[in-house]
Parts: sequence; structure tokens; C-alpha cells
Amino acid sequence: MSALTITIVVLFVIGYACIALESVTKINKAAVALFMFVACWTVFMINPAEYVTGVAMADMANEVSSIIEHHLGTTSTTLFFLMGAMTIVEIVDQNGGFNFVRDTLRTKSKRSLLWRIAFITFFLSAVLDNLTTSIVMVMILRKLVKEYKDRILYASLVIIAANSGGAFSPIGDVTTIMLWNVNLVSATGVIKELFIPSVVSMVIPVLLLQLSLKGELQAPDNTVVNAGAEDFTALQRKTIFLLGVGGLIFVPVFKGITHLPPFVGILLVLSLLWIVTELFYAGLSKAEDKDGMQKRVSNLLSRIDMSTILFFLGILMAVTCLEEIGVLAAMGEWLNEVSNGNHYLVTGAIGVLSSIVDNVPLVAGCIGMYPLAETGAMATDGIFWQLLAYCAGVGGSMLIIGSAAGVVVMGLEKITFGWYMRHITPIAFAGYIAGILCYWLL
Repeated sequence: MSALTITIVVLFVIGYACIALESVTKINKAAVALFMFVACWTVFMINPAEYVTGVAMADMANEVSSIIEHHLGTTSTTLFFLMGAMTIVEIVDQNGGFNFVRDTLRTKSKRSLLWRIAFITFFLSAVLDNLTTSIVMVMILRKLVKEYKDRILYASLVIIAANSGGAFSPIGDVTTIMLWNVNLVSATGVIKELFIPSVVSMVIPVLLLQLSLKGELQAPDNTVVNAGAEDFTALQRKTIFLLGVGGLIFVPVFKGITHLPPFVGILLVLSLLWIVTELFYAGLSKAEDKDGMQKRVSNLLSRIDMSTILFFLGILMAVTCLEEIGVLAAMGEWLNEVSNGNHYLVTGAIGVLSSIVDNVPLVAGCIGMYPLAETGAMATDGIFWQLLAYCAGVGGSMLIIGSAAGVVVMGLEKITFGWYMRHITPIAFAGYIAGILCYWLL
């Protein structure tokens, strides 16, 4: 390994460590990811001829620019998909589309609420992203559960159910979206093969968690989740929900019919939802419309979490640099040798690792390490790619810092790392292993 290659790898490892220790360094991981991206490619340009062969030195700069632009194009399809999906969910949420979810959850039984939370979160996260689903469910929980010690158990289950629900859906988790975007898994394949293992990985923790919950809840508060959502009628709110969530479900169908990239379908849904909400606001009185201006799509666009988008941009582009210098391919060969080609061991280890570090760069690295094959475990919908989708998604539940859902719930409900590890990690691990065994049996 040359000095140049070692320098790039060291830069990446240091950056990765800073991202993993964001809570300690207090430096936003998006800033670190962007710096990694620029630093790795800048070092690459010190002597690009070491990696790019068959090109004259006079044309080398243009060739490297073309390589970066190619990778940027691939990365952008994921970023635009996420931006569109995040905007759609924000529109539905701010205009009261999720109010009926809160009403569906109402019950006096603690155990009954546990199962309702689990299944609604599971199926919502298959359509929405698990981060947004977690935020919505925690906000609803605050209106239903007053006791903090009970609420953090429910909130912890939200993390598990959101990650499990996102694993079997092509649009439910960033890592699955990445695999789907580059045709390593298909929408029908990942749903058919991973649905039952994902359900098992969620049901086992619910069965174990309900042992610690007995009795009834206090009477729930009737306060609405979104003040101001009453600008629209109940029918209009349901229309917004069905158009937004139904549109997200339709995206894989749109891709299958048109063969266009998934982000095109997302932009179609966003444009239709934008038009419908504008028509709804046009029917309000001037006073009502003035109050609802903050919930119009043009204003909601400014509320999209751009730091998350920039983080994905930085980390994915930094990983492409490792791919270009051949490090990922070498790592893939080494893993195959160590595991003797056992895909369950490789992906299982990646799943455990994803509970410690971010699963996005892990999956991006695997995409670079293992090329798509015509047939076998590495083909589209092959065992390896489906296991990777499951393990990287569900494995993040084992530690509260292992997924975006966990991090946001940790912040919202002030759940400590130690409490989660003592009370939730063992049952999340049990569900994770049970799902892998279920996939193997199937």
C-alpha cells in the first residue's frame, strides 16, 4: 500500500472517528463528512496517475473531474429522494395528517398500547423514513403517556420498530434506498424476502418488553398534536395523509412502470401534494390563509434538515474515493477469506458494527467492496444484499446511538446511553438474531 493510499485511509478513519464521537467533540457530523470528502479527493489529486491508468497527464484533471461527477450523479439520486421524502412527511405532519394516528393509538391498557405503537411504527416507517416516523411517534406518545418511566420504554420500542419496519421496505431506510437505487435489491424482492424476518425482529422485543408493563394508563390528554391544523377539515387532512403516504407507497410502482429512477417518482408525489395543499389554502378565508402561511410548502422547504443531506453527501463521496483507490475491493476480499465466504457472518458482523457507527458509510463501503454479479449471492436480490439490508437496518437498534431513529429519540426523551444498554440492548439483540434465523429458515 502506497504512502498516498495510507494517507487517504488515515484521513477517512480520523473523520469517521470524529463522526462516531460527535456527542463528545460537539462538532456536527455533516461538517466532518464534508471535510473528509474534500480532503480525501485533494490527496488523491497529488498523484492521480497512481490510480487512473491509460490517461495522458495533460488530460488527467479532466478525467478525475469526470470520475467525481459520475459519483456525484449517483449520490444525488439518493439525496434528492431523501429531500423529497422529508418534505412530503413535513407537509403531512404540519397540516394535521397524522392526527388520526394519535386517535387510533388511544387505549387505557399499557400492554395494548405497546402492541399498537409497535405495529403502527413498523408500517409507518416502511413508508416514511425511520427518523421522521420516530419524531412523529414520540410527539404522539407525549400526548398519551404521562409517566416518564413508562414513556421511555415505549419510546425505545419506537426505535426498534422503526428500524425493523425500514429494513424490509425499499423506501423505509436510507441504507435500503441506497441498495435499491443501484439495483442491488428490487422493491418486490426485498419486501417478499425480508418482511417476515423484520416482523420477527420487532415482535420478539415486544413480547419481552410487555413483561415489564402492567396496569392501565392515566386518562390521555385531548390536546391536538398540531395546533393550527384545524384550518383544514377532517376530510382535507385525511386527503393530505392519503396523498402523501399513498404517494410514497406508489413510488416503487412508478419505478416499475416507467423504469425511471426512484427520485423522479418522489418529485412527482411532492408536486401533486404541493398543488393540492395550495388549492386547499386558496379555499380559506384571508384571515385563515394568513394563519396558515407557515404551513405552506414554500415555507416548509426551509425546515428540511439540510445538515443531514450534507452529511450524506460528504460521507458517500468520501467513500467513493476509497472505492477509486482500491481499498474497498481489498477489504471485501479479506472479509471473504476470514469468513470463508459465509455471507451470514459478514453481514451479521456489519449489523453489529452498525450499532456503534453510522450504517450509511458501512453500506456505502459494502457497495464499493462487492461488485454486482449476474447470478448467485451477489446478484440483484441475492442473499448477501438482502441480508445487508436487514442487518444494517435492524442492527442499529442494539445501541441508542446506532441509528438516526435512536439518536433523535435519545435527544427528545433524554434517554441515557447506559439505561438503554441495560434495559433495551439485550432484547433488541434477541430480535436481531431471531430475524436472521428466520431469514435462514425461509
